[in-house]
Amino acid sequence: MKKKNIPVEFVFQLFALIIAVIVVHAFYVSVVRPNAEQIIAEQNAAAAADPDFVRERSVWVLIKDLEQEACFIMMLWALAIMGYKAVNIVNERRLLDVELVPVDEGMRILPEDTREFARLVQALPEDRQRMLLPRALLNALRRFGTTRNIQDVSSSTHTICESEAERLESELSMIRYISWAIPSIGFIGTVRGIGEALAQADKAVQGDIAGVTQSLGVAFNSTFIALLISIFLMFLVHQLQLMQERLVFDSEAYCDDKLIRHMQAD
Repeated sequence: MKKKNIPVEFVFQLFALIIAVIVVHAFYVSVVRPNAEQIIAEQNAAAAADPDFVRERSVWVLIKDLEQEACFIMMLWALAIMGYKAVNIVNERRLLDVELVPVDEGMRILPEDTREFARLVQALPEDRQRMLLPRALLNALRRFGTTRNIQDVSSSTHTICESEAERLESELSMIRYISWAIPSIGFIGTVRGIGEALAQADKAVQGDIAGVTQSLGVAFNSTFIALLISIFLMFLVHQLQLMQERLVFDSEAYCDDKLIRHMQAD
């Protein structure tokens, strides 16, 4: 019975999430919340001594709540996933600078020559053979050796590149989900903050508005931070998608220029 291996990318994503939780929570416990509590205490003391005191906005206070912590965890997780995919794309693009099928200008490839060129591609390391360009080249050579039809080879190469583009697009779904989830977490903070503010409405009527303003701060700060992170991530997702599309287009162009145009049927 064939043993099923756990995908490397899944393991990477799992460990990236665990590390993001540990790093962000440690930073919050050791740096963010102590600084935020100190600033809030100082501002409360200054406000009690001077009724005209204006509280200054602090980054530590802005990001101190649980919702912001969760947003930063999700952001680091998404960045790790995008970094993993970007490295894979860069590694695949390096093959575009390599002459995988050495064909001189003016040289013609006959159906009988395809096995010799296919061996060159099959001689690549296994991890490189799984990349788009070697798969497309090997498919083109095998198809030409079988069908002796150049148009069929071109169509087959386009199909492989198109299916790869769809696969890469579908694999961005997790990152898009994270980018969508982050504003939702911010809105949860908004609902929580407004709920806490309403619960202290009786104190505000009596003149004590400190608790209400602090709860409203939670409400608006969480959404503000979440939207900023979401905008940043969506920009990076767009750049990653462009990298993927360019890889597919350039790989198909490589096959056309370096291989298919040199083919000659009997």
